Amino acid sequence: MVNPADILGARILIVDDQQANVSLLEGMLRIAGYTSVNSTINPNEVCELHRQNHYSLILLDLQMPGLDGFQVMEGLKEIEQDGYLPVLVITAQPAHKLRALESGAKDFVSKPFNLAELRARVHNILEVRLLHLGLEETVRELERSREVIRIKTQAERERSEQELTLAQETQKSLLPSCLPQFENYRVRAYNNPTRYVGGDFYDFLKLNSGDWMGVLADVSGKGMGAALLSSMVLGALSMEFHSGTKPQEVLARVNRLLCEKSLPGQFVTLFLFLLDPQGTGQFISAGHNPAYLFRSGTGKIEKLFSEAFFLGMFEDATYESRAFHLDQGDILVVISDGVTDAQNPKLEMFGEQNLLPIIRRAAPSGSEAIEQHLLKAIEDFTEGMPQTDDITFVIVERNRREAAIPDRQSQA
Repeated sequence: MVNPADILGARILIVDDQQANVSLLEGMLRIAGYTSVNSTINPNEVCELHRQNHYSLILLDLQMPGLDGFQVMEGLKEIEQDGYLPVLVITAQPAHKLRALESGAKDFVSKPFNLAELRARVHNILEVRLLHLGLEETVRELERSREVIRIKTQAERERSEQELTLAQETQKSLLPSCLPQFENYRVRAYNNPTRYVGGDFYDFLKLNSGDWMGVLADVSGKGMGAALLSSMVLGALSMEFHSGTKPQEVLARVNRLLCEKSLPGQFVTLFLFLLDPQGTGQFISAGHNPAYLFRSGTGKIEKLFSEAFFLGMFEDATYESRAFHLDQGDILVVISDGVTDAQNPKLEMFGEQNLLPIIRRAAPSGSEAIEQHLLKAIEDFTEGMPQTDDITFVIVERNRREAAIPDRQSQA
């Protein structure tokens, strides 16, 4: 996790040809607690300043005489070898926003400035950037250690194994430290990676609208490469939802990011859903296996799925949400394919034929019962055989008894 002090101490450069705008932005950021804020009104200085100082964030005005913001970003691309531009563009022209994002900017802030919006966008970009840089350094350290392992003594190899085990803790830090508490719901979640670092993750987020978001994702591959991709997706989802972006556009933006930044052959499947306290929700399944919705009133199980593409495959892919509703006592079960693909010593798969009866039998007793029965069934089925994929699931139960909703008319 990124230390809040690191975010507030990150190096920031403000670039605007109007001194009044520079002073205003400096003041806003210093009020917010940022301690390393520099500025220039000369766009020709930006690339050299960035070479010397390696800024974590550059607030860049687009309309400047002599050298505009788009030209500055082209110069920055030559410096940033990994192609990542830590740029938050400043513009009063709506037409410039899309062009700026296509040019490599990570976000934009509109003139006139709004203090709350500026704080949120700056904080989110810095958090993702610092997390990304930290994991990149971890990957480099682990790769260096692998090269040395072959010539180390047995004792040194054991020490290296301990370091790799530490990488597992890094992956675990991407998961919520505790399960959230949402009005009228109970949430259960489980993750068991098959190697030192797995490719699955889940997360939950309370939105400003009063709804809450849940997501379960499966990143291709294993090891630190999967962890790095997981952190990128998790950070991008958090940043977009905190900015109030609609879920369809959130996934479209994350997909474009992965198409641009991920390695060939890397992709992500995910099941994302939003719910309000009354059970009304929407979901998007991006290449993910079905989720299962148990109806307490009938005992039937519905499958939730869509035909959307994996994230990171096609840059112009679109994502549409579908509506669903949880009645009181209904339970939503979201899994990774490691659950149904779990194998026993005969190489038989666990499959839906084992999963669905467990949900149907245990659901009347609640979400905790489903979790316990499912884990026991997988353990008995696999007989301790090492698995080739992570086993991850999220279970959401709408409470059978809920607090009465006050009558707004009676309160008037």
